[in-house]
Amino acid sequence: MTESALERLLGVMRRLRDPQGGCPWDLEQTWRSLAPFTLEEAYEVVELLERDQLDALKDELGDLLFQVVFLSQMAAEESRFTFQDVAAAIADKLTRRHPHVFGDASADGDLDQRWDALKASERQARGQHGILDDVPLALPALNRAMKLGKRAARVGFDWPDAQGARTKVLEELAEFDAAIASGSAAQMQDELGDLLQALSSWARHLQLDPETALRQANRKLELRFAHMEQLAAQQGEQLGSLTAQRWDELWLQAKHAVVGSEGAG
Repeated sequence: MTESALERLLGVMRRLRDPQGGCPWDLEQTWRSLAPFTLEEAYEVVELLERDQLDALKDELGDLLFQVVFLSQMAAEESRFTFQDVAAAIADKLTRRHPHVFGDASADGDLDQRWDALKASERQARGQHGILDDVPLALPALNRAMKLGKRAARVGFDWPDAQGARTKVLEELAEFDAAIASGSAAQMQDELGDLLQALSSWARHLQLDPETALRQANRKLELRFAHMEQLAAQQGEQLGSLTAQRWDELWLQAKHAVVGSEGAG
């Protein structure tokens, strides 16, 4: 009987972590040292998905799976759990959270509400009773703001509509302006945070994802700036010597050449 690809991968990981002849780099890794690598691999998968570069997805999913296997191997070495335990746990969770597929529950009704109730019961079983418990601290700040706002909204702590959220944005903007006028860096930082949080709430009411929107805007800026660099190089211009007027001219050309998602400018 030939070994499966997964069995081979687990064997490779055990060999890399073998104190007798394993890889020095893999042996010196710790729980904390692997954290940034895990995040990086997850972000690389997301980037491919957002750019529809699915041909490269296999390799990046493999890199992400390697992080799961690596962490599971370290846990096994400390007799905490194994990769098989990880796989069994997620299979159990998916089965438990989909009673309309694996049980007798009907698919009719509000599936989101049922999902929230199941997740709440799981938090209680873990001793987490607060509504905002277990929203990961490591999430990007805008993403976490959205999740916190969504959780709070489930129990009625929310604006009634998008207009109410927009009014809050304008209120926070005025307070940010006042903080700027005060000259206090600490106050400006605090009010900027409140403004960004209000913007995330407004985005949630509009059913928009601010984290995705900002990533798209960053990518658009990269592409447009690269286009400006090309235009300047074609004219023999040095970027550091461009006037404000010339930057504006290049920017307008780049905006017409490089549009945003779905043609947005």
